[in-house]
Amino acid sequence: MTACKDPSARLYADWTNKTCEENGFAFSLREVDREEVETHIIAANHDEAIDGIIVYYPIFNSRQDQYLQQLITVDKDVEGLSHRYIFNMYQNIRFLDSENLQKSILPCTPLAIVKVLEYLKVYNTILPYGNRLFGHSITVVNRSEVVGRPLAALLANDGASVYSVDVDGVQQFTRGEGIKKRRHEVIEKEAWALEDCLPLSDVVITGVPGEAFKIPTHLLKEGAVCINFSTDKNFGPEVKDRASIYVPAIGKVTIIVLLRNLLRIIQNRQHTPRPEVEKRLRSADNGQSPKDASTTV
Repeated sequence: MTACKDPSARLYADWTNKTCEENGFAFSLREVDREEVETHIIAANHDEAIDGIIVYYPIFNSRQDQYLQQLITVDKDVEGLSHRYIFNMYQNIRFLDSENLQKSILPCTPLAIVKVLEYLKVYNTILPYGNRLFGHSITVVNRSEVVGRPLAALLANDGASVYSVDVDGVQQFTRGEGIKKRRHEVIEKEAWALEDCLPLSDVVITGVPGEAFKIPTHLLKEGAVCINFSTDKNFGPEVKDRASIYVPAIGKVTIIVLLRNLLRIIQNRQHTPRPEVEKRLRSADNGQSPKDASTTV
């Protein structure tokens, strides 16, 4: 569903449509007036022919967009942006139910980066699930509520020591010495700057908008893994001489993760009692936290 003219959102929608067609998913893009988005989301929540909902933001480019995110029922929120999913992510709660049959959905772009790191064998599969980044130091240059902060939390919850960098300074996300804590904590690194983090980091992940910002390559740890998720290139061409692996973009992986989330939601629904589904729909209708067709809107 879209109600904006943002070219990046339109490009993302086109890529999603193409990927769905290539992989056998039915995709329907509904272009609506922004004053009618709320009504269309509620209708889609109750439409049994629709398995997943994605809204291409910005709509109002204000807190109103956050309200719209919470209208989507958790049973169709393929972006993983509802309050319950975000709460579970930060609290390191990985399931929706006590029987551990319904997995919690994670935001697409942070999860895409996690999947890239898994593919690159940065995750140590010898270690127990949930601790597989133990021993790694990672710098994330971006602390937005959409990507940077959730990503830092995910990586720290998996055992890494994460330096989260933005214009306000540096925060460390960590589960403490020996990763003994169940979930991450956040420590303010007073007087620290990007220059203090880069030489310590095995992995550097950036998402800074604007052509002006570039990572100072000479400060990178030799052999570091470097990943760029900004639409602009945050690394100069010389990064290839310093990094062991350089990933310049992750857009296509993000869309595949979106489809993965859709399949996970369908799987979860098979383990969700009907009264619970109806309860979640009522919560979504009130804006509260709360078939085999594969259709995204």
